[in-house]
Amino acid sequence: MAAALQIDKMLETVVREKVSDLHITTGQPPVVRVGGRMVRLETKTLTPEDTVGLMKSITPERNQQELQEVGGTDFGFAFGDKARFRVAVFKQRGHIGMVLRRIPNEFLTFQQLGLPSVISDLLHRPRGLFLVTGPTGSGKTTSLASMINYLNDTVDHHIITLEDPIEYYHQHKKSTINQREIGVDVPDFPEALRRALRMDPDVILVGEMRDLATISAAITAAETGHMVFGTLHTTGAQGTVDRIIDVFPTSQQEQIRTQLSVAIIGILSQALLPRKPKGVVAAYEMLVVTPAIANLIREAKTFRINSAIQTGRKFGMQLLDDALFSLWKNQICEEDDVVTKSNQPGELKARIARAKKGLLDEEEEEEDGEEE
Repeated sequence: MAAALQIDKMLETVVREKVSDLHITTGQPPVVRVGGRMVRLETKTLTPEDTVGLMKSITPERNQQELQEVGGTDFGFAFGDKARFRVAVFKQRGHIGMVLRRIPNEFLTFQQLGLPSVISDLLHRPRGLFLVTGPTGSGKTTSLASMINYLNDTVDHHIITLEDPIEYYHQHKKSTINQREIGVDVPDFPEALRRALRMDPDVILVGEMRDLATISAAITAAETGHMVFGTLHTTGAQGTVDRIIDVFPTSQQEQIRTQLSVAIIGILSQALLPRKPKGVVAAYEMLVVTPAIANLIREAKTFRINSAIQTGRKFGMQLLDDALFSLWKNQICEEDDVVTKSNQPGELKARIARAKKGLLDEEEEEEDGEEE
Protein backbone atom coordinates (compact mmCIF):
# COMPACT_ATOMS: atom_id res chain seq x y z
CA MET A 1 0.00 0.00 0.00
CA ALA A 2 2.92 2.36 -0.66
CA ALA A 3 0.78 4.37 -3.07
CA ALA A 4 -1.82 5.14 -0.41
CA LEU A 5 0.92 6.40 1.92
CA GLN A 6 2.35 8.48 -0.88
CA ILE A 7 -0.94 10.17 -1.74
CA ASP A 8 -1.64 10.87 1.94
CA LYS A 9 1.70 12.67 2.20
CA MET A 10 0.90 14.80 -0.84
CA LEU A 11 -2.57 15.65 0.40
CA GLU A 12 -1.13 16.63 3.80
CA THR A 13 1.07 19.13 1.93
CA VAL A 14 -1.90 20.40 -0.07
CA VAL A 15 -3.96 20.99 3.07
CA ARG A 16 -1.07 22.50 5.05
CA GLU A 17 0.05 24.89 2.30
CA LYS A 18 -3.56 25.70 1.30
CA VAL A 19 -2.84 25.00 -2.37
CA SER A 20 -5.84 24.87 -4.68
CA ASP A 21 -4.92 21.96 -6.99
CA LEU A 22 -2.59 18.99 -7.13
CA HIS A 23 -1.56 17.75 -10.60
CA ILE A 24 -0.25 14.22 -11.06
CA THR A 25 1.10 13.06 -14.41
CA THR A 26 3.94 10.85 -15.64
CA GLY A 27 7.40 12.17 -16.43
CA GLN A 28 7.56 14.87 -13.76
CA PRO A 29 7.12 15.28 -9.99
CA PRO A 30 3.67 16.20 -8.63
CA VAL A 31 2.79 19.85 -9.27
CA VAL A 32 0.66 22.15 -7.11
CA ARG A 33 -1.14 25.35 -8.03
CA VAL A 34 -0.46 28.05 -5.44
CA GLY A 35 -1.97 31.51 -5.81
CA GLY A 36 -2.66 30.78 -9.46
CA ARG A 37 0.90 29.63 -10.31
CA MET A 38 2.03 26.05 -10.98
CA VAL A 39 4.88 24.85 -8.74
CA ARG A 40 6.70 21.48 -8.93
CA LEU A 41 7.17 19.60 -5.67
CA GLU A 42 10.75 18.59 -4.95
CA THR A 43 10.16 14.86 -5.00
CA LYS A 44 10.78 12.05 -7.46
CA THR A 45 9.61 12.09 -11.07
CA LEU A 46 6.49 9.92 -11.36
CA THR A 47 6.60 6.78 -13.50
CA PRO A 48 3.53 5.31 -15.27
CA GLU A 49 3.37 2.69 -12.46
CA ASP A 50 3.36 5.46 -9.82
CA THR A 51 0.41 7.27 -11.39
CA VAL A 52 -1.60 4.05 -11.77
CA GLY A 53 -0.89 3.19 -8.12
CA LEU A 54 -1.88 6.65 -6.93
CA MET A 55 -5.06 6.54 -9.01
CA LYS A 56 -6.08 3.09 -7.69
CA SER A 57 -5.49 4.14 -4.08
CA ILE A 58 -8.29 6.74 -4.16
CA THR A 59 -10.57 5.99 -7.14
CA PRO A 60 -13.88 4.15 -6.48
CA GLU A 61 -14.53 0.97 -8.49
CA ARG A 62 -17.38 2.60 -10.47
CA ASN A 63 -15.03 5.40 -11.57
CA GLN A 64 -12.18 3.04 -12.48
CA GLN A 65 -14.64 1.30 -14.79
CA GLU A 66 -15.69 4.62 -16.36
CA LEU A 67 -12.01 5.52 -16.86
CA GLN A 68 -11.54 2.28 -18.81
CA GLU A 69 -14.68 2.82 -20.88
CA VAL A 70 -14.49 6.51 -21.76
CA GLY A 71 -10.95 7.53 -20.81
CA GLY A 72 -11.88 9.84 -17.94
CA THR A 73 -13.89 10.13 -14.73
CA ASP A 74 -14.67 12.61 -11.91
CA PHE A 75 -15.53 12.02 -8.27
CA GLY A 76 -15.39 13.69 -4.88
CA PHE A 77 -13.66 12.17 -1.86
CA ALA A 78 -12.99 13.13 1.74
CA PHE A 79 -9.45 13.24 3.11
CA GLY A 80 -10.33 12.40 6.72
CA ASP A 81 -11.97 15.47 8.24
CA LYS A 82 -9.22 17.75 6.90
CA ALA A 83 -10.62 18.53 3.47
CA ARG A 84 -12.60 17.23 0.54
CA PHE A 85 -11.27 16.91 -2.98
CA ARG A 86 -12.85 16.95 -6.40
CA VAL A 87 -10.82 14.57 -8.53
CA ALA A 88 -10.53 14.36 -12.32
CA VAL A 89 -8.78 11.20 -13.57
CA PHE A 90 -7.94 10.91 -17.26
CA LYS A 91 -5.72 9.15 -19.77
CA GLN A 92 -3.05 11.05 -21.66
CA ARG A 93 -0.66 9.38 -24.12
CA GLY A 94 -1.93 6.08 -22.75
CA HIS A 95 -0.91 6.89 -19.18
CA ILE A 96 -2.94 8.05 -16.18
CA GLY A 97 -3.18 11.71 -15.18
CA MET A 98 -5.03 13.20 -12.21
CA VAL A 99 -5.99 16.62 -10.96
CA LEU A 100 -7.22 16.98 -7.39
CA ARG A 101 -8.92 20.25 -6.44
CA ARG A 102 -9.09 21.05 -2.73
CA ILE A 103 -12.53 21.98 -1.44
CA PRO A 104 -12.08 23.75 1.89
CA ASN A 105 -14.30 22.34 4.62
CA GLU A 106 -15.10 25.68 6.20
CA PHE A 107 -17.60 28.13 4.72
CA LEU A 108 -16.44 31.67 4.13
CA THR A 109 -18.69 34.62 4.91
CA PHE A 110 -19.73 37.14 2.25
CA GLN A 111 -17.31 39.61 3.88
CA GLN A 112 -14.39 37.17 3.69
CA LEU A 113 -15.17 36.52 0.03
CA GLY A 114 -15.68 40.22 -0.64
CA LEU A 115 -19.08 39.47 -2.20
CA PRO A 116 -21.25 42.48 -3.19
CA SER A 117 -23.40 43.38 -0.16
CA VAL A 118 -26.62 43.50 -2.22
CA ILE A 119 -26.53 39.68 -2.39
CA SER A 120 -27.95 39.20 1.10
CA ASP A 121 -31.02 41.28 0.06
CA LEU A 122 -31.51 39.21 -3.10
CA LEU A 123 -31.32 35.93 -1.16
CA HIS A 124 -34.35 36.88 0.88
CA ARG A 125 -36.54 37.17 -2.22
CA PRO A 126 -39.25 34.47 -2.21
CA ARG A 127 -38.51 33.34 -5.76
CA GLY A 128 -36.33 33.98 -8.77
CA LEU A 129 -33.29 32.81 -10.69
CA PHE A 130 -29.89 33.87 -9.37
CA LEU A 131 -26.92 32.98 -11.57
CA VAL A 132 -23.25 32.72 -10.64
CA THR A 133 -21.00 32.70 -13.68
CA GLY A 134 -17.35 32.74 -14.62
CA PRO A 135 -14.69 30.46 -16.09
CA THR A 136 -13.73 27.14 -14.47
CA GLY A 137 -11.78 27.70 -11.27
CA SER A 138 -13.12 31.21 -10.64
CA GLY A 139 -14.63 30.27 -7.28
CA LYS A 140 -18.30 29.90 -8.30
CA THR A 141 -18.74 26.81 -6.12
CA THR A 142 -17.32 28.62 -3.10
CA SER A 143 -19.57 31.66 -3.57
CA LEU A 144 -22.65 29.45 -3.96
CA ALA A 145 -21.73 27.31 -0.95
CA SER A 146 -21.44 30.51 1.07
CA MET A 147 -24.91 31.65 -0.09
CA ILE A 148 -26.51 28.28 0.69
CA ASN A 149 -24.80 28.32 4.09
CA TYR A 150 -26.12 31.84 4.74
CA LEU A 151 -29.68 30.69 3.99
CA ASN A 152 -29.13 27.61 6.13
CA ASP A 153 -28.13 29.88 9.04
CA THR A 154 -30.96 32.38 8.64
CA VAL A 155 -34.15 30.77 7.25
CA ASP A 156 -36.12 27.56 7.73
CA HIS A 157 -36.23 26.36 4.12
CA HIS A 158 -36.05 23.07 2.29
CA ILE A 159 -32.92 23.39 0.13
CA ILE A 160 -32.13 20.85 -2.60
CA THR A 161 -28.74 20.90 -4.31
CA LEU A 162 -28.10 19.05 -7.59
CA GLU A 163 -24.35 18.69 -8.04
CA ASP A 164 -21.82 16.89 -10.22
CA PRO A 165 -20.00 15.93 -8.02
CA ILE A 166 -21.04 17.20 -4.56
CA GLU A 167 -18.31 19.52 -3.36
CA TYR A 168 -19.10 21.27 -0.08
CA TYR A 169 -21.07 19.14 2.39
CA HIS A 170 -23.85 21.03 4.21
CA GLN A 171 -25.26 20.05 7.62
CA HIS A 172 -28.94 20.66 8.39
CA LYS A 173 -29.01 23.85 10.45
CA LYS A 174 -32.07 26.10 10.33
CA SER A 175 -32.90 24.61 6.92
CA THR A 176 -33.23 21.03 5.75
CA ILE A 177 -30.67 20.37 3.02
CA ASN A 178 -30.77 17.44 0.62
CA GLN A 179 -27.80 17.14 -1.71
CA ARG A 180 -28.20 14.92 -4.78
CA GLU A 181 -25.17 13.85 -6.78
CA ILE A 182 -25.62 13.47 -10.54
CA GLY A 183 -24.62 9.96 -11.63
CA VAL A 184 -24.91 8.60 -8.08
CA ASP A 185 -28.28 9.68 -6.67
CA VAL A 186 -29.96 10.68 -9.94
CA PRO A 187 -28.92 10.16 -13.60
CA ASP A 188 -28.82 13.70 -15.00
CA PHE A 189 -29.65 17.37 -14.37
CA PRO A 190 -33.00 17.61 -16.25
CA GLU A 191 -34.30 14.51 -14.46
CA ALA A 192 -33.01 15.78 -11.08
CA LEU A 193 -34.69 19.14 -11.61
CA ARG A 194 -37.99 17.57 -12.66
CA ARG A 195 -38.00 15.43 -9.51
CA ALA A 196 -36.91 18.31 -7.27
CA LEU A 197 -40.10 20.22 -8.02
CA ARG A 198 -42.12 17.37 -6.44
CA MET A 199 -40.05 17.45 -3.24
CA ASP A 200 -41.61 20.61 -1.74
CA PRO A 201 -38.46 22.73 -2.18
CA ASP A 202 -37.98 26.40 -1.31
CA VAL A 203 -34.50 26.62 -2.81
CA ILE A 204 -32.91 24.58 -5.62
CA LEU A 205 -29.25 24.78 -6.57
CA VAL A 206 -28.55 23.55 -10.11
CA GLY A 207 -24.83 22.79 -10.29
CA GLU A 208 -24.54 23.36 -14.03
CA MET A 209 -27.02 24.76 -16.52
CA ARG A 210 -25.44 23.34 -19.63
CA ASP A 211 -28.32 22.32 -21.91
CA LEU A 212 -31.70 23.47 -23.11
CA ALA A 213 -33.68 21.05 -20.92
CA THR A 214 -31.92 22.13 -17.71
CA ILE A 215 -32.04 25.87 -18.48
CA SER A 216 -35.70 25.68 -19.42
CA ALA A 217 -36.61 23.72 -16.26
CA ALA A 218 -34.61 26.15 -14.07
CA ILE A 219 -36.45 29.19 -15.50
CA THR A 220 -39.82 27.48 -15.01
CA ALA A 221 -38.94 26.54 -11.41
CA ALA A 222 -37.98 30.16 -10.68
CA GLU A 223 -41.25 31.41 -12.17
CA THR A 224 -43.37 29.01 -10.14
CA GLY A 225 -42.27 30.31 -6.76
CA HIS A 226 -38.87 28.82 -6.01
CA MET A 227 -35.49 30.39 -5.42
CA VAL A 228 -33.18 28.80 -8.01
CA PHE A 229 -29.40 29.14 -8.08
CA GLY A 230 -27.54 28.13 -11.22
CA THR A 231 -24.03 28.33 -12.63
CA LEU A 232 -22.81 28.91 -16.17
CA HIS A 233 -19.30 29.15 -17.57
CA THR A 234 -19.98 32.53 -19.16
CA THR A 235 -18.09 35.73 -18.42
CA GLY A 236 -20.02 38.88 -17.64
CA ALA A 237 -23.72 39.45 -16.99
CA GLN A 238 -24.50 40.61 -20.52
CA GLY A 239 -22.88 37.53 -22.09
CA THR A 240 -24.75 35.28 -19.65
CA VAL A 241 -28.19 36.58 -20.68
CA ASP A 242 -27.28 36.19 -24.37
CA ARG A 243 -25.95 32.67 -23.82
CA ILE A 244 -29.16 31.52 -22.11
CA ILE A 245 -31.35 32.89 -24.88
CA ASP A 246 -29.10 31.50 -27.65
CA VAL A 247 -29.54 27.95 -26.32
CA PHE A 248 -33.18 28.02 -27.50
CA PRO A 249 -34.40 27.63 -31.09
CA THR A 250 -35.09 30.99 -32.76
CA SER A 251 -38.85 30.38 -32.72
CA GLN A 252 -38.83 30.18 -28.90
CA GLN A 253 -36.43 33.02 -28.16
CA GLU A 254 -39.01 35.76 -27.81
CA GLN A 255 -41.01 33.74 -25.30
CA ILE A 256 -37.84 32.85 -23.36
CA ARG A 257 -36.83 36.52 -23.21
CA THR A 258 -40.15 37.33 -21.57
CA GLN A 259 -39.91 34.36 -19.17
CA LEU A 260 -36.30 35.15 -18.28
CA SER A 261 -37.03 38.84 -17.71
CA VAL A 262 -39.65 37.84 -15.12
CA ALA A 263 -37.66 35.01 -13.51
CA ILE A 264 -34.15 36.39 -13.21
CA ILE A 265 -33.27 38.50 -10.17
CA GLY A 266 -29.48 38.77 -10.36
CA ILE A 267 -26.23 37.64 -11.98
CA LEU A 268 -22.92 37.48 -10.16
CA SER A 269 -19.99 37.03 -12.51
CA GLN A 270 -16.55 36.42 -11.06
CA ALA A 271 -12.87 36.03 -11.80
CA LEU A 272 -10.09 34.82 -9.49
CA LEU A 273 -6.69 36.56 -9.57
CA PRO A 274 -3.30 36.20 -7.87
CA ARG A 275 -3.09 38.61 -4.93
CA LYS A 276 0.17 40.37 -4.04
CA PRO A 277 2.38 39.01 -2.48
CA LYS A 278 0.58 35.66 -2.30
CA GLY A 279 -2.89 34.12 -2.25
CA VAL A 280 -5.87 34.85 -4.47
CA VAL A 281 -8.60 37.46 -4.59
CA ALA A 282 -11.93 37.55 -6.46
CA ALA A 283 -13.24 40.33 -8.68
CA TYR A 284 -17.01 40.50 -9.10
CA GLU A 285 -19.46 41.83 -11.65
CA MET A 286 -22.94 42.26 -10.18
CA LEU A 287 -26.16 42.71 -12.14
CA VAL A 288 -29.32 43.35 -10.12
CA VAL A 289 -32.40 42.91 -12.30
CA THR A 290 -34.43 46.11 -11.93
CA PRO A 291 -37.60 46.74 -13.96
CA ALA A 292 -35.45 48.72 -16.43
CA ILE A 293 -33.07 45.79 -16.90
CA ALA A 294 -35.97 43.34 -17.20
CA ASN A 295 -37.19 45.52 -20.09
CA LEU A 296 -33.80 45.34 -21.83
CA ILE A 297 -33.92 41.54 -21.60
CA ARG A 298 -37.51 41.36 -22.85
CA GLU A 299 -36.89 43.75 -25.74
CA ALA A 300 -33.66 42.00 -26.88
CA LYS A 301 -31.52 45.03 -26.00
CA THR A 302 -28.98 43.10 -23.96
CA PHE A 303 -26.14 45.07 -25.58
CA ARG A 304 -27.22 47.92 -23.28
CA ILE A 305 -26.85 45.88 -20.07
CA ASN A 306 -23.23 46.91 -19.44
CA SER A 307 -24.00 50.62 -19.48
CA ALA A 308 -27.06 49.95 -17.29
CA ILE A 309 -24.77 48.26 -14.74
CA GLN A 310 -22.51 51.31 -14.76
CA THR A 311 -25.39 53.65 -14.01
CA GLY A 312 -26.92 51.21 -11.51
CA ARG A 313 -24.38 51.60 -8.72
CA LYS A 314 -27.03 52.78 -6.27
CA PHE A 315 -28.71 49.36 -6.69
CA GLY A 316 -25.44 47.63 -5.77
CA MET A 317 -24.35 46.93 -9.35
CA GLN A 318 -20.77 46.84 -10.54
CA LEU A 319 -18.91 45.99 -13.76
CA LEU A 320 -16.12 43.42 -13.63
CA ASP A 321 -13.65 45.82 -15.23
CA ASP A 322 -14.36 48.47 -12.56
CA ALA A 323 -13.71 45.86 -9.86
CA LEU A 324 -10.46 44.86 -11.61
CA PHE A 325 -9.39 48.50 -11.93
CA SER A 326 -9.89 48.97 -8.16
CA LEU A 327 -7.81 45.87 -7.40
CA TRP A 328 -4.97 47.34 -9.46
CA LYS A 329 -5.42 50.88 -8.08
CA ASN A 330 -5.39 49.65 -4.48
CA GLN A 331 -2.22 47.67 -5.27
CA ILE A 332 -3.83 44.32 -4.47
CA CYS A 333 -3.11 42.84 -7.93
CA GLU A 334 -0.56 43.28 -10.70
CA GLU A 335 -1.56 45.15 -13.87
CA ASP A 336 -0.94 42.11 -16.11
CA ASP A 337 -3.22 39.92 -13.99
CA VAL A 338 -6.17 42.33 -13.97
CA VAL A 339 -5.88 42.96 -17.73
CA THR A 340 -5.82 39.20 -18.41
CA LYS A 341 -9.13 38.67 -16.57
CA SER A 342 -10.83 41.71 -18.09
CA ASN A 343 -13.92 41.61 -20.33
CA GLN A 344 -12.53 44.52 -22.36
CA PRO A 345 -8.75 44.29 -21.93
CA GLY A 346 -7.94 47.07 -24.39
CA GLU A 347 -10.11 49.59 -22.56
CA LEU A 348 -8.87 48.57 -19.11
CA LYS A 349 -5.24 48.85 -20.25
CA ALA A 350 -5.90 52.36 -21.57
CA ARG A 351 -7.65 53.33 -18.34
CA ILE A 352 -4.71 52.12 -16.24
CA ALA A 353 -2.30 54.00 -18.51
CA ARG A 354 -4.36 57.19 -18.03
CA ALA A 355 -4.42 56.67 -14.27
CA LYS A 356 -0.65 56.25 -14.22
CA LYS A 357 -0.35 59.55 -16.06
CA GLY A 358 -2.68 61.05 -13.46
CA LEU A 359 -5.49 61.75 -15.92
CA LEU A 360 -8.04 60.17 -13.61
CA ASP A 361 -11.61 59.70 -14.74
CA GLU A 362 -13.94 62.24 -13.11
CA GLU A 363 -15.37 59.90 -10.50
CA GLU A 364 -11.93 58.97 -9.24
CA GLU A 365 -10.63 62.48 -8.77
CA GLU A 366 -11.61 62.82 -5.14
CA GLU A 367 -9.49 59.76 -4.32
CA ASP A 368 -6.48 61.66 -5.73
CA GLY A 369 -3.50 60.16 -7.38
CA GLU A 370 -1.75 57.88 -4.94
CA GLU A 371 -1.05 55.84 -8.07
CA GLU A 372 2.66 55.93 -8.82
